[in-house]
Order: sequence, then C-alpha cells, then structure tokens
Amino acid sequence: MESVRAYLNSPMGPKTTHFWGPMANWGFVISGMMDTKKPPDAISGNMTAVLCIYSMLCMRFAWMVRPRNHMLLACHAANESVQLYQLSRWLRYRNLQPKEEAAASD
Repeated sequence: MESVRAYLNSPMGPKTTHFWGPMANWGFVISGMMDTKKPPDAISGNMTAVLCIYSMLCMRFAWMVRPRNHMLLACHAANESVQLYQLSRWLRYRNLQPKEEAAASD
C-alpha cells in the first residue's frame, strides 16, 4: 500500500501532467496507426512532416526535462516511427504518380 501511495504522489504519478500528457499523446500514435490502412493519396505530406518535427522536438523535451519523462519519450518515439512510415508512403506514391501519368499518355 505504501508503494502505491508513493507512486500516486510521485513527480511522475497520475496527479501530474508528466503522466497525463503522454497518455493524451498516445492518441496521435493510435490515429497514425489507423491511417496506415488508408490509401496514400489521402495522406497530407505537409501535416505528416509537421507531426514528424513535432515529435522530434517533444522527444528532446522529454529527455531534457527534470525529472526525465520516459513515458513521453516513448510516446513520441512511437509517433515518430508511425509518421515517418506515413511520410515514406506519401513520397513513394508521389514519386510513382508522374511515371504512371507519363505511361498512360503514351
């Protein structure tokens, strides 16, 4: 019981933003994972790039803040992975599109 009380009152416990911030940010990861089922023409390249930059900056913040927020770091590392995958899908689609149009016009 004492360990549960210590966790609840810790600087990383559920009474702080160090806990609820990462919990809320997992929504970005879940949303990105759900978007992998959508066709690549539905991906916004600008928004995906912005989410990549956002996650990189937040990973740095999570590492530099005291106490270190490992939950936030893990959340943004996962989001960075998902967004980079989406960005690669979008770039592949965008690079293949002109070749398909040229082949269709011949």
